[in-house]
Amino acid sequence: MKIILSPHGGSGNHGCEAIVRATSEIIKEAYFELFSTSVEEDSKYGLDRYCKLSNPQKPINRFSVQYLLARIDGSDERFDRLTFAPIIQSAKKSDMMMSIGGDNYCYGVNHHILLVNKAVRQLGKKTVLWGCSIEQEAIDNDIVLGDLAAFDLIVARESITYNSLKNKGLRKVRLFPDPAFQLERTDLPLPEGFKELNTVGINISPMIISYESSKGATFNNYVRLIEHILSTSDMNVALIPHVVWAHNDDRIPLRKLYNHFADTGRVVMIEDATASELKGYIARCRFFVAARTHASIAAYSESVPTLVVGYSVKAKGIARDIFGTEDNYVIPVQALEKENQLVEAFKYIYRHEDKIRKHYASMMKQYKAKAAEAGKEITKIC
Repeated sequence: MKIILSPHGGSGNHGCEAIVRATSEIIKEAYFELFSTSVEEDSKYGLDRYCKLSNPQKPINRFSVQYLLARIDGSDERFDRLTFAPIIQSAKKSDMMMSIGGDNYCYGVNHHILLVNKAVRQLGKKTVLWGCSIEQEAIDNDIVLGDLAAFDLIVARESITYNSLKNKGLRKVRLFPDPAFQLERTDLPLPEGFKELNTVGINISPMIISYESSKGATFNNYVRLIEHILSTSDMNVALIPHVVWAHNDDRIPLRKLYNHFADTGRVVMIEDATASELKGYIARCRFFVAARTHASIAAYSESVPTLVVGYSVKAKGIARDIFGTEDNYVIPVQALEKENQLVEAFKYIYRHEDKIRKHYASMMKQYKAKAAEAGKEITKIC
């Protein structure tokens, strides 16, 4: 069977990369075509070994009959259909389109996504929303709700979204962990200063900083956390990026942290790598503090005690499903005001390390296996 994967912004967001890699492993019998806005980026990180890479848009031929008809009609939709013709044409020869942007419905109404969904459905093809988290206000939007209701299957990756969708009357909804829980890790040699299983992995992002309520509070909390780790333990710190897009690059605040602590000799900067390689670094940490959702998933899936600095339903929902509560496992970035709040949150993870590891041992194998079971739902539909 042939399956289209869309939308995808490029593997510079290694969470997006992780979803594609893991999905191809979960549904081994499928031939995938990934429509990406950054094909060159995806090739750089090796996704061309898992699927065909294609651009979702093409320039409009102003001398074509289709362009003239669109001009006469005057509707934006007809022009957009010409722009996104590569996806629509590919859909004609495909069995299904899987919408793989887990939080594409969380940042306002994206009319281009809705247009492509509509066009593919009009061809009689199946559509699946794969591994999603959706904020309640988005689900309450009638335009979004209408699109969601038209999916042949929605796979929610955490129970908050699942329950919200069910409460809205949607019936074709299933609950499975994010596919990236199935991502295989790759262990590269550790850099000097990275103490295996005695290093705290740190991830911070421009995204969470943009959600802070008090300017500068997020970065200052991270500074205080690293100071606390270095002054109260023999653990070192590894700064690990998970998104390296030019407009949203974790390395910018991470390098700022590195420069602040470079003279200590106990803080190392991990450079950009594939999703599997980054997971290999995260897996060999003793603790992990994550801003990016898929950085936290890499840690959870390798049973690393993890604190998430979150801003949305996805962080809360995933932690709640793993631990039974998000309390003490997720600290909302919007709540950071005093400089010691992240330190106090980390102290809980540190004090309860053994308890957390025992909990992982009792459930993580089954939890990860459930992520793989989601593939059976896809083959049923096809």
